Amino acid sequence: MNLSQTFIIALKALRVNALRSILTMLGVIIGVAAVIALVSIGTGAQDKIVGQIEALGSNLLIIVNASSRDSGARMGAGSKLSLTIKDVELIANNKKLISIATPTIHTKGQVISGNFNWSTDITGANRNFFIARDWSIAEGRMFNEIENNSTAKIGILGKTVVDNISPNSSPVGTIIRINRVPIKVIGVLESKGQSADGKDQDDIIIIPIQTVQKRILGSNKRARPNMVHVIWVKVIDSSQMTEAEEQIKEILRKQHKIRPGKEDDFKIHNLEEIRNTVSQSIGVFTLLLGAVASIALVVGGIGIMNIMLVSVTERTKEIGLRMALGAKRKDILMQFIVESITLSLIGGLIGIIFGIILSYLISKTAGWPTTIDINSIIIAFFFSAAIGIIFGAYPARKASLLDPIEALRFE
Repeated sequence: MNLSQTFIIALKALRVNALRSILTMLGVIIGVAAVIALVSIGTGAQDKIVGQIEALGSNLLIIVNASSRDSGARMGAGSKLSLTIKDVELIANNKKLISIATPTIHTKGQVISGNFNWSTDITGANRNFFIARDWSIAEGRMFNEIENNSTAKIGILGKTVVDNISPNSSPVGTIIRINRVPIKVIGVLESKGQSADGKDQDDIIIIPIQTVQKRILGSNKRARPNMVHVIWVKVIDSSQMTEAEEQIKEILRKQHKIRPGKEDDFKIHNLEEIRNTVSQSIGVFTLLLGAVASIALVVGGIGIMNIMLVSVTERTKEIGLRMALGAKRKDILMQFIVESITLSLIGGLIGIIFGIILSYLISKTAGWPTTIDINSIIIAFFFSAAIGIIFGAYPARKASLLDPIEALRFE
């Protein structure tokens, strides 16, 4: 008997007890659907968080000031203003590893535009900041070199700021006020969305660094000449991130005259390391979700084995008759294995459909990001086939070992 004939006989046998076959497949359907849905949730979360990290910029090292001490008490992060423009220049001189090194200074300010006002982050930067952050201009233009090096009263708004101070029209060309300083809007930033820590990156106004330092911060202690709050370093090659970090650390410790064994007065955040760590952590979480969901597949397989054992008992006389008419033991073995595989494969296909639908519903109703991974579908499908073979093997072997005479006498 060839395989196609065996498959047709298997389908006829399953159709005789259609309801029982459907109930038997239910475990496989639930298992496959659960694997696909849970893996899609984990993969979606991973893609979203990694995307948020990458939105800060590619191949990026972020250098910030460390915390200071006051009478033995450690102050907040960034409170020790140790980074300077000179540090930026020394880092930028490493042309073999560094593409861009650019400083920024930061403060908060109340923005007023007509009847609207909004409190937002004010960032003082130069043109290289936009390149380091891979940040484009959606409308208007960027600073030019003359404006960069002067105290030009111009600014570029993030989308969140635009939505709150100019919701009905383009702000480009208008004059806004920040801490009583008039600023002309020359552009609007492309939306970046939330960062990995949940901060709205679009809630920002970027102004030439000299303008922020001299006109907005003024006599503020965080505006001391040549002091910077953050240095953004874009590394030429992502494979050189660790090497660049080590060299920058060596440059800054030497420049700041930090003795061996003493604590750094700065911190370097390696976005590549953060991204890889997050990817690995969520990858393990996704794998765990898939493993938990796979338990349902095993339960479904046990259900298939139980039903196939019942089927062998019910069809003992049929087995004996087929053997008496010339069917070999391998034919009986193959028939029951094919029936088991057919049950699990049909259940697997239905489970894939339900899993995709479930992922879509979770995404729409719960607002949770889901990404359907084709690999999870393939693995779930072949795992369901393996379940059919593994849990169908024992009932099939039991059927093939029946004695034809005893089987014909069975009542």
